Amino acid sequence: MSWGTELWDQFDNLEKHTQWGIDVLEKYIKFVKERTEIELSYAKQLRNLSKKYQPKKNSKEEEEYRYTSTRAFLATLNEMNDYAGQHEVISENMTSLITGELTRYVQELKQERKSHFHDGRKAQQHIETCWKQLEASKRRFERDCKEADRAQQYFEKMDADINVTKADVEKARQQAQLRHQMAEDSKAEYSSTLQKFNSEQHDHYYTHIPNIFQKIQEMEERRIVRIGESMKTFAEVDRQVIPIIGKCLDEITKAAESIDHKNDSQLVIEAFKSGFEPPGDIDFEDFTQPMKRTVSESSLSNSRGDGKSEPKFGGKSKGKLWPFIKKNKPPPPPPASASPSAVPNGPQSPKQQKEPLSHRFNEFMTSKPKIHCFRSLKRGLSLKLGAGPEDFSNLPPEQRRKKLQQKVDELNKDIQKEMDQRDALTKMKDVYIKNPQMGDAASVDHRLAELGQNIEKLRLEVQKFEGWLAEVEGRLPLRTDQARRQSGLYEGQNTAAVNSCAQDRESPDGSYTEEQSQETEMKVPATEFDDEFDDEEPLPTIGTCKALYTFEGQNEGTISVAEGEMLYVIEEDKGDGWTRIRRNEDEEGYVPTSYVEVYLDKNAKDVYKSLQKISE
Repeated sequence: MSWGTELWDQFDNLEKHTQWGIDVLEKYIKFVKERTEIELSYAKQLRNLSKKYQPKKNSKEEEEYRYTSTRAFLATLNEMNDYAGQHEVISENMTSLITGELTRYVQELKQERKSHFHDGRKAQQHIETCWKQLEASKRRFERDCKEADRAQQYFEKMDADINVTKADVEKARQQAQLRHQMAEDSKAEYSSTLQKFNSEQHDHYYTHIPNIFQKIQEMEERRIVRIGESMKTFAEVDRQVIPIIGKCLDEITKAAESIDHKNDSQLVIEAFKSGFEPPGDIDFEDFTQPMKRTVSESSLSNSRGDGKSEPKFGGKSKGKLWPFIKKNKPPPPPPASASPSAVPNGPQSPKQQKEPLSHRFNEFMTSKPKIHCFRSLKRGLSLKLGAGPEDFSNLPPEQRRKKLQQKVDELNKDIQKEMDQRDALTKMKDVYIKNPQMGDAASVDHRLAELGQNIEKLRLEVQKFEGWLAEVEGRLPLRTDQARRQSGLYEGQNTAAVNSCAQDRESPDGSYTEEQSQETEMKVPATEFDDEFDDEEPLPTIGTCKALYTFEGQNEGTISVAEGEMLYVIEEDKGDGWTRIRRNEDEEGYVPTSYVEVYLDKNAKDVYKSLQKISE
């Protein structure tokens, strides 16, 4: 089966067919190029997707990746990044092994095809030239034969005419012989040309054209084989990355199987455990025995003396206007700070009971509870500004212990880093001492001194934080909510427990506010001074307000309101985010200022400010 013998007369069709084969090859190259672009685009999108969900550095998201489920998700993101890399490998291999190779091959194929068909056209032109020569020789032989016949007829006619001279007859005879000779010569030339043409034609159709067509056939078969090999390479490139992609998928499966729900639950406990004990039973408050009444956890009210009469509003400046004895007031959100309150220190004599309020206030300001009160105020202010206390006392015990331990570890790492630098400089100094030409040994003394000072400072910091850590670890299991609830329990008729502004580490909304220490717990006798500021006349209303939102007052000192409800204002916001309101004679408390729209009565407000100035 050969194109040279079977398709000897299909030169034009073969030319069209081979051009179509090259077009097919170029189409396949274009297909592979688009596939590589798709692979690159897919890999890029996968990488962007993986990067999009990676945790941000130094952000809260990094803390979330301590859980096994989130670590598994992070492993999935990393494996997807490797998965994208395999698609990039597919694109690179297809570009180098298929697209590049086939592009070069197409150029070579076009040149080869052009050469073969040029030889074919040259052979056709040669046989056509031979055919034209044969036709010309044939026409010349035919013309000479006709001329010889006409010359012979003219001679015979002249020879038969008696009127023609002998010379004319001889001339006609010679002309006839000349024509016959020319016809014989044309015949011989035609015969020679015919034999030559037949030989050339035989060689053309049985030698030259078959050879050329055979080369074209081989060229076309190589093209077909080459495109088949490229298709195999196309599949092999994908098959080569399948094991690696399989490993990526296996790692994702392994990460999914590593998820431990029990461990994650334990991490939640470690993250949010406060270290407090659940609250115990609330003691029964027997109001039939007024001298043994139990003070609640967040209240600083004390028992009153028997027979003590309270002056009415307007006759005397009341304690409600004294900013240090606001009772049951919740701390302003978001960070809770202990509301200031104060209790006089030591027993009160009758003389002291008759002293003016300003003098007694000055005595309070110089007392120990005042110091703790302002410490609490300062700490609360720092929390409002977003900077927590250095000892993390605003956190629950367990969380505080973890933060302190973390701080100690960080400081130890810093110490180790400074010590490594000091050791390196010490070795450098020794080298300079042994080899002065390498450098001045005194040039590192200043830096060594700085490192020594830094190490000493860091060690002092470590000792400070370790002291706080030991304090927390030593006190953590002993602290109970029941002890906090009974921290204000009276011991007998003449003793009382006072927590000086920060009675406990919990504020009324349940947030952890201040470290409990021995110096914040004081026992002072209950006197009439306590009674005077404990159960005073209800404050007058200074305006009205409308609830903008519903507020559930679940903490002590707050009151629940419904959206749209109208209430009375008895104490405006002092900058702590709370407004004191009253619904009726028995229901009053604090609500967030942002939850209500206040309408103050100007006259009442002026009277209220005047009373405040008097109390100050």
